[in-house]
Amino acid sequence: MPTIPQLSFTFYKRSTIALVIFALFNIIVGQFTNIDLMIQDYYFDTATQQFPWKNTWFAKDFMHGYVKYVITDIGRLLLLVVILDFIFSWQKPWRFISQWLGIRLRFVAIASLLIATPISIFKHFSALHCPWDVTRYGGFAPFLRLFDTVPSAMQPGHCFPAGHATVGLWLAALCVFWLPHKPKTAFAVFLAGLSVGFALGWVQQMRGAHFLFHTLWSSWFACLVILTMVSLIKSLNKAS
Repeated sequence: MPTIPQLSFTFYKRSTIALVIFALFNIIVGQFTNIDLMIQDYYFDTATQQFPWKNTWFAKDFMHGYVKYVITDIGRLLLLVVILDFIFSWQKPWRFISQWLGIRLRFVAIASLLIATPISIFKHFSALHCPWDVTRYGGFAPFLRLFDTVPSAMQPGHCFPAGHATVGLWLAALCVFWLPHKPKTAFAVFLAGLSVGFALGWVQQMRGAHFLFHTLWSSWFACLVILTMVSLIKSLNKAS
């Protein structure tokens, strides 16, 4: 019976170490350096007190519009296929995709929901503001790092982590189609998916909509979700 991959203990050990290193990197970059401010300073025009990329066709209409809609529609189509497959799977003669494909499509669909939904919820309760709301860039709110104390009188900014990046980050879950037989290809697909999400996040930084550490933590969370899902499915397979 085809299942989601059974991977070695070494894989999980290395992946866990990589996640810890990634988290430490995010903390160092976001909390103890000024890289975030350096990037936003580069994209901010002090003469006009604006982010020139904010309303450009490429950044706003194409990357934050068309690309977002295309990937989102692909995700919705995937969810529809998974739901239909689940319904028809109860009647085997009517099943329209193989079990091997169905299992992996379900994996990707669930990953897309588990990556985007918690980040959206966390943003709702987040106090951190976007760059264009920060006083350094003509806004009204102080610049705060992730572990800074939030002033009691400050209105929440609802800007952390980066939500737009999740539009592409779930594509990293497509790596499951190449596991366990082609781990190198799977890793390349995983990185490619993360790169799409990171690119979407970077354009938002160009527009003044997010700081770098917003995008980095969204990327880290996507890695955590995918690794956890593979680990849990491995455990379920072993128990069955």
